[in-house]
Amino acid sequence: MSTTQSERLRELLEPLVSSKELDLEEIEVASVGRKRVLRVVIDSDDGVDLDQIADVSRELSEKLDESDAMGEGEYTLEVGSPGAERPLTEHRHYLRAVGRLVKFQLTEGGDELIARILEVDDEGVDLEVPGVKGRKPTARRLTFDAIAKARVEVEFNRKDKKEEEA
Repeated sequence: MSTTQSERLRELLEPLVSSKELDLEEIEVASVGRKRVLRVVIDSDDGVDLDQIADVSRELSEKLDESDAMGEGEYTLEVGSPGAERPLTEHRHYLRAVGRLVKFQLTEGGDELIARILEVDDEGVDLEVPGVKGRKPTARRLTFDAIAKARVEVEFNRKDKKEEEA
């Protein structure tokens, strides 16, 4: 997808997504065989549910039909959420991951670290690194410039916030 098409699509779609108090995380146009697919990823601080995705999908479809942003020819519109193992690329992603286990790839030496995000501020994140072999967890601070990549880890036995509060 050309940068100009990407920018045009973002300019067209972002106000509609923002009006629903959602964030437009990603836009991708891909060719699948002879067909084109427009993938739109939306999210919010509270996540998104299927009803929100369906509503946004209908409205984006109408908006796209009214414009020529996708040009001539057929395409498929797919609207979804970032998924469980989303990469953390924006400050708001880190804020949404507070309490979650995250795999960090560090800029120095390419080392990896798996830790739970406790707090996020403008400079970085405060972490709890799980203890190994019965040892207690330790605290650690990472600045954003020390993080090359970060991705939320799926936890099958993670306690829900509601369970912890009860």
